[in-house]
Amino acid sequence: MSKPFDGAISAYFNDAAPDWVREQIENAKKNRVLDPSYPYEKRMDKDAYEADLAALQIELVKMLAWVRDSGARVAVVFEGRDAAGKGGAIKRIRENLNPRAAGVVALSKPTEREAGQWYFQRYIQHLPSAGEIRLFDRSWYNRGVVEKVFGFCTDAQRETFFAQLPGFESTIATDGIHLTKIWLNVGRAEQLRRFMAREEDALKHWKLSWIDVEGLKKWDAYSDAIAETLERSHTAAAPWTVIRSDDKRRARLAVIRAVLQGLDYDSKNAELVGVPDPAITGGPDMWTDPGAAN
Repeated sequence: MSKPFDGAISAYFNDAAPDWVREQIENAKKNRVLDPSYPYEKRMDKDAYEADLAALQIELVKMLAWVRDSGARVAVVFEGRDAAGKGGAIKRIRENLNPRAAGVVALSKPTEREAGQWYFQRYIQHLPSAGEIRLFDRSWYNRGVVEKVFGFCTDAQRETFFAQLPGFESTIATDGIHLTKIWLNVGRAEQLRRFMAREEDALKHWKLSWIDVEGLKKWDAYSDAIAETLERSHTAAAPWTVIRSDDKRRARLAVIRAVLQGLDYDSKNAELVGVPDPAITGGPDMWTDPGAAN
């Protein structure tokens, strides 16, 4: 089977990737984290990860039972660069949950009619009703980052977005929806390694898009847009949880804990849930440009 986009990702690796990115990937050792600034040298042990994941997934089941019984509404926004691990984290959250109550929202390109609506309008209809959890695999933050980087919106439209955003999210929160915003932060070499693995795996070709390919050339523009977005959208009503995701296993556990820690559900094992690993989790101050030369 031919490679998607005529092998554009491997071509980027060979011809255009910064030398230090190429060297990190070429010199990678099994189970080692590529980014030397990451606080752990090795990826989390598989057995330890699976044990923690199984225990936390039981907590998720208890949490969803509470949501259904109490009529609570829970929304979790997942953002981050392509290949940062959003889909994998969502999968582990939903793995043992009733899909009728725990749904994923992954919207495609706006239709012509949607493009003519108030920007937030098409997202509102996907917010959770009583007894539901909604996991947003990308969200209204497209306007803050992707649309800015690729010129899909004007500067005036983006400024309107930032002006209306605090009120929109505050309204969600004050109406009783438990809103958690998670930003997954992946290093430049690790992102490219994940893209190359997808390019080689026919079962994962669907995960690659034209945006992914072109985005490799726009790392700095993404970094500028991300930094500005986090700064302008981190509020008391809707704060960001930033998680470094170079090690997918540690990131997934941190994501689940970030979702659970703010919910006072029945029979909660507070000691097990604890807090997300502070070495890789924080607010916007945890975000640094992981594309600078190391």
